[in-house]
Amino acid sequence: MRLTTLPGRTLREAPAEAEQIGHQLALRAGLARALAPGSFALLPLGMAAARRIETIMHEALRRIGAQEVRTPIVQTATLWEQSGRYAAYGSQMLGLHDRAERPLVLAPTHEAALAELARREIGSYRQLPALVYTLQPAYRDEARVRGGLLGLREFTLLTACSFDADSASLDTAFARVEAAFEHVFARCGLHCVAVETAGGAPGAGEARAYMALSPSGEDTLALCKDCGYGAAIEIAVAARPAPPPPVEAPPVEEVATPGAATIAGLAAFLGISEAATAKAVFFDTPERGLLFAVIRGDLEVSEDKLRNAAAVSELRPATPEQIAAAGAVAGYASPVGLDGVFVIADPSVVAAGPLVAGANRAGYHLRNVVHGRDWQATLVADIATVRAGDPCPRCGAPLRLEQGVELGHLRRAGTGYAEAVGATYLDERGAARPLALGAYTIGVERLLQMVIEQHHDERGIIWPADVAPADVHIIALGKGEAPRLEATRLYDELAAAGLRPLLDDRDESAGVKFNDADLIGLPLRLVVGEKLLATGEVELKPRRGAPARVARAGAVEAIRAALEALSAHRM
Repeated sequence: MRLTTLPGRTLREAPAEAEQIGHQLALRAGLARALAPGSFALLPLGMAAARRIETIMHEALRRIGAQEVRTPIVQTATLWEQSGRYAAYGSQMLGLHDRAERPLVLAPTHEAALAELARREIGSYRQLPALVYTLQPAYRDEARVRGGLLGLREFTLLTACSFDADSASLDTAFARVEAAFEHVFARCGLHCVAVETAGGAPGAGEARAYMALSPSGEDTLALCKDCGYGAAIEIAVAARPAPPPPVEAPPVEEVATPGAATIAGLAAFLGISEAATAKAVFFDTPERGLLFAVIRGDLEVSEDKLRNAAAVSELRPATPEQIAAAGAVAGYASPVGLDGVFVIADPSVVAAGPLVAGANRAGYHLRNVVHGRDWQATLVADIATVRAGDPCPRCGAPLRLEQGVELGHLRRAGTGYAEAVGATYLDERGAARPLALGAYTIGVERLLQMVIEQHHDERGIIWPADVAPADVHIIALGKGEAPRLEATRLYDELAAAGLRPLLDDRDESAGVKFNDADLIGLPLRLVVGEKLLATGEVELKPRRGAPARVARAGAVEAIRAALEALSAHRM
């Protein structure tokens, strides 16, 4: 590649809309350009880095025996409807119709198509285990896009699926893919943490995500530095104090609490702690209508946990009319005396003993309300949001909350998905059994931007050697023709030797060339100048390191050795 003919000029300043450092540097270094919100073009340098990441993915998957296939990005809607995942993706699923008015979708991932291939192609236990993958575009019609390459609507997605005879074999496949993913992240120079996360769809099963910690991350994580526990906030749990020993609670007592329509106001009025109260939260849902959540007053309801526990697709704030129709009073509500309402209670109120709860009468609350005696939940489930400082569920150490960017997602779908789509095999006795499915994904452009975010300084990008868009940045200095001609000869020699040079053959000052070399951030910089040529030398400098003179005759070997040292040092 030569800078004089390379599309994508460097920028001195990042556009105002680029807030994250990885997004800024991707634009400034000429790797990518936005064509529309959530729609980016990769320019040659960005494309070269993306291809290197893809090569690492191919090598890692093939090393564990995965076989590559290709599936259509335009797929039939029925392929997704039969598994229930069409509804799970909701408005993210971009639909269209062909000329015969058949409903189609742009695939948000490719596991549905891979599962359909397995349904058609796998008939016997003798064909198991099977592991296939595809690396191609996917599309999600995100309502809000931000963060440059982190928030693309159309993106390149590695989707792998394992098909096994039983859960034990699935566990083996999961571990192999997990090791391959970790190898990909290590080769890319990425530091990430593995956390428990939601499966993301009906029947999705146990899931794990690899997250890069970043202030720009869209996911909140609960992490323990002592034992390594990690979970996405929507499923994170905390150790709660042991419930008090059971005692004979006094009878329920109504007490006037004028103006105490909030937990804070109630606690202040009665001179008690917020933990001595029961909080009522109402939601409207498509499947169950009014949903009544009850939690200890000092805790907050996690809408993600509540939605999953109640098995509903959406939570909307309940209207005052809905609350009143159920017999409750907003600000003074409790489940006491209510009938025909779906009530989900957090264990914090079930095990707490007597609490202060609403009287369903404006200006009044009830003392000594006890679950099981005075009211009964329809369902008891952990619906509490984990807070920073809450005790770790494994070791009791304080949890910290961090923001993270999801790099990879792995889930054990088990047999539920296969049963939904009819993907079965015949066992040794000739009986039909559902395939045990594992699904695994990584987004290429996300990795690209997070590599930049984790590897930069105040001057620009510092590419890890294994994913850099080129190996060495050649700069010719001086006004004479000799340095330019020699730089071109070096460029040709390096290319012939299988290396990937970038030649700055522009008519620019040394300062501009050096600044752009630091901004683009290739592993090595090679300077050819008149004074150096006079001594038969060139100057070789790592992006992060001191320059050194090497003999012009041994430049190719010196560059190869330097690249091997950089790659070996990083691994």
